[in-house]
Amino acid sequence: MLHDARNRLDLSRNERQILSLIRRRGPLPRAALAQATGLSPQAITNLSRKLIQNRFLDAGAVVRGKVGQPSTPLSLAQDGALFLGLKLGRRLVELALVDFTGQIKIHRQEIYSHPTPARVLTFARNGIATIIAATPRPDRIAGLGIATPFRLWDWGSEMADWHDFDLAADLGKGLPFPVFLENDASTACAAELIFGGSVLPRDFVHLYIAHFAGGGVVLDGRLRVGARRNAGALGSMPIPGGRQLLDAASVSTLEERLGRPLPPDDSGWHVPADIEARWIAESAEALAFAALSATALLDIPVAVIDGAVPPATRRALADATRTAMARLPAAGIDRPDIVEGSLARSARILGAAALPLAHFFEPGGALT
Repeated sequence: MLHDARNRLDLSRNERQILSLIRRRGPLPRAALAQATGLSPQAITNLSRKLIQNRFLDAGAVVRGKVGQPSTPLSLAQDGALFLGLKLGRRLVELALVDFTGQIKIHRQEIYSHPTPARVLTFARNGIATIIAATPRPDRIAGLGIATPFRLWDWGSEMADWHDFDLAADLGKGLPFPVFLENDASTACAAELIFGGSVLPRDFVHLYIAHFAGGGVVLDGRLRVGARRNAGALGSMPIPGGRQLLDAASVSTLEERLGRPLPPDDSGWHVPADIEARWIAESAEALAFAALSATALLDIPVAVIDGAVPPATRRALADATRTAMARLPAAGIDRPDIVEGSLARSARILGAAALPLAHFFEPGGALT
């Protein structure tokens, strides 16, 4: 059965292109697929028939218009493939089973004062075993993606055990599917690229506000991580005042002013209005500087702002960043548009699951 499952994932580039188009644009008839891909109608018919047989696509009801032939929209089959995502954070570890359309089917989490390799491994192994046992077709699980901050040992002496620890290798022992690992801020950007509800250009920068601020860069429709896998590390970008972006636009900075940690959910976000407004204003100045700097370097037309914050806070951050952007000097370049992201707290866990999805189903075979 496992051999058959692996063969089922061996898709041609044209098959991957069809799936990618439908994922980003929604259900499409064969005629629209032929126009978008440049393939002949007969080729699209043959490829889509195979994808339906392999249960990656579903054919919808026939649409009959007044002009032309009836058409049948093709959509992603929800259980065509499944993906596991593991997100390691400063105070929270999450594990999720994500379906082919990007919906989270099962979610588990554990809160801690700080993560240790032993605790994360125990949580992940027990969770994966439970999910596999609860899944009617575990052979549909294509892989596990891990989203984690890099250089965890830089967080303090209590994180020293992470130095030279290979989480992907240890966790992958005994699993019947491959394991992929990427920086958590990059995976948040990848999630917006693959699962996001915003209509975005092929080039954009992604600013993600969590315990620490981070970011990602998409160029020509692909996530770019760089030779050292730190491209788009916007949290480390210097800003005026001899600081870095993460010193201003991070939830940790807000928590310092509150004198207490904020819980990892929107319902627990109780912040006095004056403290939040001041933090938003200072964060917006830093975000605008980072976005405009990225534009000056890469001619980015759009900066996406998202984060592990409530929607109203994200909206206020985006509005304040637009205002701050308008005050910055921009002679010789066009200021980027500031848009809100669409995934909020789920971005990094969905981005983790997107790693195996991209490996098997994106035209390039990977996000990067």
